[in-house]
Amino acid sequence: MGMGRAGPYYPGAERLISPVLHLLVQLCTLSSLTHIGESQVQTPQCRIQKCTTDFVSLTSHLNPSLDGFDTEFCKALRAYSACTQRTSKSCRGNLVFHSAMLGISDLMSQRNCSKDGPTSSTHPVIPIEPCNYHSRHHQAIRPGTGPGAPEHTRPTYLFCGLFGDPHLRTFKDHFQTCKVEGAWPLIDNNYLSVQVTNIPVVYGSSATATNKITIIFKPYQECTDQKVYQAITDDLPAAFVDGTISGGDIESRSIWILEKSPGRHIEVHAAYIGVTIIIRQQGHYLTLAVRMPEEFAMAFDETQDLQLCMNGCPTSERIDQEGHLQLPMLGLQQASFQQQARVGAQRGVFTLESASRKCREQLEVKDIYFHSCVFDLLTTGDANFTTAAYNALKDMETLHPKREHWHIFPNSAPGLRPFSMPLNALLTGFLVTVLL
Repeated sequence: MGMGRAGPYYPGAERLISPVLHLLVQLCTLSSLTHIGESQVQTPQCRIQKCTTDFVSLTSHLNPSLDGFDTEFCKALRAYSACTQRTSKSCRGNLVFHSAMLGISDLMSQRNCSKDGPTSSTHPVIPIEPCNYHSRHHQAIRPGTGPGAPEHTRPTYLFCGLFGDPHLRTFKDHFQTCKVEGAWPLIDNNYLSVQVTNIPVVYGSSATATNKITIIFKPYQECTDQKVYQAITDDLPAAFVDGTISGGDIESRSIWILEKSPGRHIEVHAAYIGVTIIIRQQGHYLTLAVRMPEEFAMAFDETQDLQLCMNGCPTSERIDQEGHLQLPMLGLQQASFQQQARVGAQRGVFTLESASRKCREQLEVKDIYFHSCVFDLLTTGDANFTTAAYNALKDMETLHPKREHWHIFPNSAPGLRPFSMPLNALLTGFLVTVLL
């Protein structure tokens, strides 16, 4: 067909590549038409770029190998053609417009599309998956088409993390270092409960670290029954306590466990409530990172107000003083070192300088994760806490919804200051020897 050679489409290429691939090449070419002729002077009324964008949107989800492809593709082509006709008077002399017209003609001929027939809606109906939070909200945020129809806002996600001795990053991006020995609830709402158990890490210090995590996913409509996951030191299973690795409908899982590294790193995905949880073991202790929608995180009553992720640690459990994290030393007396030696405990040695150097090996930015790493090395002497801080940072970057809030710097956060200089001076020539 002669007019096919006047534009950027080459029907002769069908002899070289399959019709499906040729079709995909043409679609890519059509989508790139929005960038052709940008230097041309065109009136604001020419809406060919909008027509092309709508066409790509209507066809991008179609699969040529499935039944009904030709019907839906022809509907989209007719809608594309109608759109170009409506803007034809304003687009005379526009290269993009004329190339699109030729492309439409070529594609309709190749797919045997009739010029008359039904057309696709600019906003196609996408089936809602009731047990998928993202699917439910993707449908909800689509703006209404009628006069005065409301526009829904995108869901807001919150992040919480716990690592080290232990350091807590709350849903409000407050950073705290706490004692919290024993069992404490991180999250406790109508949809999810997360509890951690912390044990002392060194004799003579109030710092603890996590050795047990229990997660309860509560029943939700027809999507899932109650699911319980539990991890303890040296036992990070890739299954729920009932032995299953997923829940919900067979065809569309509503909750599942993904093992990233056996015994060291797992992820739990609860699609029905939009929750992702990452659990790791580094050394002898566990770390946790959680992302969940704000609407579910806030679904609790006054009997569930003790939640570390939501409200932070109680004042009596704080090691830092209003965000001022002092380096450990005064609580670690020589007597405790001798007692450790008597029970045959292995010991490590870090000065402020060597601890800072060790943390810089993995943490290039001197944000609160770096300072927490230094604190942990001086408290425990266990170099595994360096990797724990690094992994906590990377998990935060994976799950935290707001990139501009990723890094918290001691000098910029209200009430959060670097380690005090008098204590630094005391530590400069002092070897801190503690349990691994």
